[in-house]
Amino acid sequence: MTLVQSLRQRVEGRRGKLVLIGLFAALFLYPVILPFAVYEQGVLLLAFLLALMAVSWNIISGFAGYVSLGHSVFLGLGAYTGGLLAEKYQVNPLWFMPLGGLVAFVAAALVGMVVLRARGHAFVIITIALLLSMQVLVTNFSTITNGSNGVNVPLPFWSSDYQNMPFYYLFLVLLLATVAFAAWVRRTKFGTGLLAIREDEDKAAAIGVNTTRYKVLAYAVSALPIGVAGVVYAYFLSFINPIGAFALLTSVTIVLSALAGGRGTLWGPVLGGFVVSIVSEVANVYGGGSQSRLLVLGLALVLVVLFLPQGILPAVSARLAKRRAAKQAVEYTDQAGVATARTPIVVTPRSAPSAGKTSAPLLEIRGAKKSFGGLRAVDGVDLTVEAGSITALIGPNGSGKTTLFNLVTGAMPLGEGEIWFDGTRIDRLPPWERAHLGLGRTFQITRLFKSMTVLENVVAPLPSASWGLMAKDAVSGHEAERARELLDFVGLGRFGQQQAGALSYGQQKLVELAQVLMLEPKMILLDEPAGGINPTLVNRMVEIIRDLNRQGIAFLVVEHNIPLVLDLCDPVAVLSRGQVIAQGPPSIVRADPAVLEAYLGPEWLPAEPVPDVVLDQPSLSGKGS
Repeated sequence: MTLVQSLRQRVEGRRGKLVLIGLFAALFLYPVILPFAVYEQGVLLLAFLLALMAVSWNIISGFAGYVSLGHSVFLGLGAYTGGLLAEKYQVNPLWFMPLGGLVAFVAAALVGMVVLRARGHAFVIITIALLLSMQVLVTNFSTITNGSNGVNVPLPFWSSDYQNMPFYYLFLVLLLATVAFAAWVRRTKFGTGLLAIREDEDKAAAIGVNTTRYKVLAYAVSALPIGVAGVVYAYFLSFINPIGAFALLTSVTIVLSALAGGRGTLWGPVLGGFVVSIVSEVANVYGGGSQSRLLVLGLALVLVVLFLPQGILPAVSARLAKRRAAKQAVEYTDQAGVATARTPIVVTPRSAPSAGKTSAPLLEIRGAKKSFGGLRAVDGVDLTVEAGSITALIGPNGSGKTTLFNLVTGAMPLGEGEIWFDGTRIDRLPPWERAHLGLGRTFQITRLFKSMTVLENVVAPLPSASWGLMAKDAVSGHEAERARELLDFVGLGRFGQQQAGALSYGQQKLVELAQVLMLEPKMILLDEPAGGINPTLVNRMVEIIRDLNRQGIAFLVVEHNIPLVLDLCDPVAVLSRGQVIAQGPPSIVRADPAVLEAYLGPEWLPAEPVPDVVLDQPSLSGKGS
């Protein structure tokens, strides 16, 4: 990125901040300037509420990618918590705002712990079922909730002269607080972990992200602001009943708001909340009532999905970026420069083998088996990798090499056998716990989180299960500084703010290696590191592997580039039809008849040395010597 481009981005960023400050200042001053515009204030405060719920929904469904279609259940939980307690004790409901948030948080956590261990459409269906179930439960438990008769909430304590102005400011402050909270989540390693789950959940687990914990926590924190707002909403209505508090239409408008503005962005749900709320009100007033409102919202949802799948803000941003790119000269990457310019780095002490365990192999696979139906992809593999070694795993396509990697890292469950790493049996551990022990891997086809920046990709891994680590700032501070050091080490420091998907294939492989190094690994499994990349970057990759190996990191390398394997690796293991058919130094393995027949072929036989014995030659006299 040039200096001019950097300055332009800073100017545009400041301009955007000034526009936002101006808009919120206008909203803050609106009731002061027009104190008698009661109807307009009511429309705006409901827009604030919808935007708040859309921003909250965005944490689980925009950041993490798990779509909830029943998020209004938490508005009802907060409303009933505040309303019932206020009616019982005849106190101001606002005192119960924290409790409303806590009830929503706990309810979401309990549901999430059951549902979010699985993937797919089950979560979407269960969120709808949760909303409808709460409506039925609240209706039937009339001794506690007053059933279908509803709850009368105490009237506001302030003079009627103020009308809706206090509620207006309450919802505005709650909206700002929710946006600030979402912005903080987005900046933390917790936020980058959620984006990683959205992009590629299996890859996120492989780099140490406890996907179950992240999803449950994201679902719970996305419910908290809505639960708080639910108490204020009950106070504003002064009456709540099951149908109104747990309305499916409210959930639909939440989803529509986030989709229309830009799911996964910070300000998109806010914009979408205002647009949907105002359009809904216009349809209700000028279209003949609630039926036309439903029709308009349904058509709006269809149009957004068809013509603005990314939302308003991303579409506008993409258009502006395209215009800027058309005015800029194309910047070409100097591959040779990338391959030679790198900054030395010192790996952390965790990269060294554990004290007292150096005599045992770092990785030991005992009788590993894995079948897919009638196909046995891995058939009783016994393999050891010593600490500090660079071990190659070669063999023909379909021999089970990548499957074995998946078994070691936990991407697939082991059928039979045992896997030990650094003295710990790991075949029953989830992938993230294996990563926390110091086991990292790259993939045959790179699996970066391509919509995230290069820096965010490298900062996403978690080397431990610490809760405090999740709260660390991902884009500044120590974590980001370490990520920049690793990018400099692989020669890609200047690409930190580039979108990962825009890099070349070879550069993505180097970024993926830097990403694994963020785990402070003891061992790295490399799946075809030289496959499909520029030869100059292959040399860079070899240099990096040797450098890291000298500092104590062991490698298990799957590679079809045999000259590279023979030059870089010792020992070499050969896999064929799911079984190890040879293992040892390269000079011995390359001459093994079984290896030549199964994989290498006779052309890889070492040249026979010229014998020292002189054969009998006929003498000049015709007699033998």
